[in-house]
Order: sequence, then structure tokens, then C-alpha cells
Amino acid sequence: MLPIAIVYHSETGNTARMAELVAEGCRSVDGRIEVRLMTIFEPDVDYLRRAKAIIFGCPTYEASCSWQMKRYFDTAGPELEGKLAGFFVSQNWPGGGGASVAELTMIAAALVRGMLVYSGGITQGQPYLHLGAVSTRNPDADPLYRERCLHLGAVIARKALELFGA
Repeated sequence: MLPIAIVYHSETGNTARMAELVAEGCRSVDGRIEVRLMTIFEPDVDYLRRAKAIIFGCPTYEASCSWQMKRYFDTAGPELEGKLAGFFVSQNWPGGGGASVAELTMIAAALVRGMLVYSGGITQGQPYLHLGAVSTRNPDADPLYRERCLHLGAVIARKALELFGA
């Protein structure tokens, strides 16, 4: 089994729902994928050490990732090094650039932690992910947001299998 972790911060439940959909997308790829969801407040460090990919998600706050997620990255140990990383964010506003900045902030933090960053961008079919999956509020409220989450999980799972095998 190839272990994938989904580590997220959620305040209202929207990001938690995104995490569930991302996990569903991971599981859709291959029967050899094992996915575990965990919040930033209760990370399973032993599982993170074994994981080959970690997908991070949080809400946007003031055009960036949540301070709780930033703190998580700032205090994480060596368990992140060498893992494939993917990203998703929820936002309350459909426009602006907060989601992109939030994802870029997490991407920078992941790179500093020695992670391999991947999204599939526009190369892995639609819906396009660019930096990662983005949803405005509840991802079940719009088929596009739901599909982005499912697609992100599948893209990361396929790349993890390609890089690390099962």
C-alpha cells in the first residue's frame, strides 16, 4: 500500500469537506492507495513519516493561508522531507487572489521543508488545478469545486505511484 496523508485546517467545515473529496479522489486511482486524513492539531507523525505524499489544505485568511497552517509548517519536524506535496484552499470570496497567495505560501513552506511540490497544473486534464484545488465555501455547492478536489486527489495519487511505487 502507498500511504498518502491529507493534513488540513478547517474552521467552518468547508475545508474538511474538501479534504474528504481529495481523499476520495486519491482512492479512485488504484487499490494500492491508503489515505489518512488528519487535522493540523492532531497530526499522526508516524503515518506522516511513512507517507509518500502529503496534501495540505486550509482556508484563506486575509489573502493568505490560515495562520494555524503557517504555524504548522513553521513547527513541523523532519517527517515532511522528501514527500510529494499537493495543496487545496477554501475561500469565502470568489474573486481576488487570496487563494493563489494562500497556496503559494504553503508551497514555499513545503519547499523549505524539503518537499517535492506538484499540482498537475493544466497538463492533467480538466478541471485545471494551476497551483492546487480551490473552492468557494462548500465544495458540494458547485460541481466545479467538487471536481477540482477529486481531480487533485487523483493527480497526486497517480504521481506518487509513478515516483514511489506501492
